[in-house]
Amino acid sequence: MAEAYDMEVEITIMPRHVHISVCDRERAENVTSIASVRHTAVSFNLNTMLSTLSWEVADGKRTFEEARIRLDAITRNDSQNKWTVLFLVSIANAAFCRLFGGDGIAMIIVCMATLAGYYLKQIMLERDADIRMVVLACSFVSTVIGATDILFSLGNTPDIALATSVLYLIPGIPFLNSFSDMLYRHYICAFSRFADAAILTGCLSAGLCGGMTLMNVRMF
Repeated sequence: MAEAYDMEVEITIMPRHVHISVCDRERAENVTSIASVRHTAVSFNLNTMLSTLSWEVADGKRTFEEARIRLDAITRNDSQNKWTVLFLVSIANAAFCRLFGGDGIAMIIVCMATLAGYYLKQIMLERDADIRMVVLACSFVSTVIGATDILFSLGNTPDIALATSVLYLIPGIPFLNSFSDMLYRHYICAFSRFADAAILTGCLSAGLCGGMTLMNVRMF
């Protein structure tokens, strides 16, 4: 997008802030902006629309003013339905349970555990709760529900049900972005993202252990 408008841009992405420096080649002017990052659920619908806009700008299909208006509309109005996302995430996590060898009972339990945990995640993020507390609380709730397979001997693969009930909380995107940044020699950004992802993984583990302890489920 910067090249399309004959600009140079440098972006540094941190877990808490984004630094953007834009240089106008003709006027030799440089502008730097620092913005705070608000933790929300990942919206692939939003990412797709922003990617489409970037290619429209790069191909010369939108003027700067048109792009600005379109950007405002996209960021203010994410059209995805949260209930649809909740349902699809629950089904997807149940599919992961099956992928790892879980039976039908385990899939149903994982679906319910994910449904409850992800709904709690949506509520807490809407209220601007700390993302670390969100992960810890959601993993605890999902673990408690996932452990019912073991507690009541409902199926033949209770361990798989318990293990996959929290898979939806694994910060895979931050880990992947960290690795990508490292390959492109953005070491500070890579380390920041890796540290953030590692802390979230620790919160997930704490919630998992707490739920297992409450339900008197042995780890080994």
